Amino acid sequence: MSIIRCLLGGFAGFILLACGPAWSQPYPSKPVRVVIVFAPGGGTDIVGRIVFQKVGEQLGQQFIVENRAGAAGMIGAEYVAKSAPDGYTLMVYTQTMIVNSHVYSKTPYDPLKSFAGITPLTRLVSMLAVHPSLPVRTTKEFIALAKARPGEIAYGSSGVGGVQHLATSSLASMAGLKMNHVPFKGGAPAVVALMSGEIQAIITPIPEIISHVKSGRVRAIAVSSAKRTTQFPDIPSIGETVKGYDYSSWFGAFAPAGTPRPIIDRLNAEIRKAMADPAVAANLASQTLDPMPMSPEEFARLMKTDYDMLGPVVKAAGARLD
Repeated sequence: MSIIRCLLGGFAGFILLACGPAWSQPYPSKPVRVVIVFAPGGGTDIVGRIVFQKVGEQLGQQFIVENRAGAAGMIGAEYVAKSAPDGYTLMVYTQTMIVNSHVYSKTPYDPLKSFAGITPLTRLVSMLAVHPSLPVRTTKEFIALAKARPGEIAYGSSGVGGVQHLATSSLASMAGLKMNHVPFKGGAPAVVALMSGEIQAIITPIPEIISHVKSGRVRAIAVSSAKRTTQFPDIPSIGETVKGYDYSSWFGAFAPAGTPRPIIDRLNAEIRKAMADPAVAANLASQTLDPMPMSPEEFARLMKTDYDMLGPVVKAAGARLD
């Protein structure tokens, strides 16, 4: 019996030696694709590139950003949802991924089941900005002009149900305004339309608009958070004029559902480390992007809370599409 045990033990050891490298292959062992579901230059693109460039440096591997824009992010999300759950296809999306499930009667993914949430990346604060030709400099003046010209002021968004759409429709509802919604294939194209005068106003994530505010190509009116931001203390909040107004969101990192938990945990740790890096933190802070790292479990709870909260918001905005 002892001879048999020795033979079996030796055989098992041989198998482990032969197969061990395949079982213990470090992650990542090849380049990782990071799908940004909106157009280049938008807030989602900016955050994704800043964070995952650093993650790639930390891990000594390429994290290649790929923009797959369209349909309020659903084109890119569908691609990721159908990708192999091996950690080599990731996604950066906003709260819009949840909004879409309330806006559309059918979506190519389930926001709570099709993805494994890794962590939120940053809090998302937006800014009300207008074309310089619009004769307003405060929220009060903007509201007065919109009331004087019902249906004439056109505002842009990244798509039906996008952050810009819901933030502006919420303001319109609370202030009693009637404006014309013009959806684009991402926040960046909407900002370009604002600069050209194709639209007159937008409430869009600060990273998408602030450089154009500084250049004078658009005019900042107010921020969408409940209070003024630390980074731009001279710009009032909309809530200072419209009591109770507060519209903030988030950017998040995801993997396809079924991705092994050790990979999710490794990515969570590396993203936290990247966002704590002084240079990365300063870069994010300069664009009013406050890191909001969470555990995968905390992120899942946030997703469920937002799912339940956003249904009534979408209904009030009249954003339902069948």
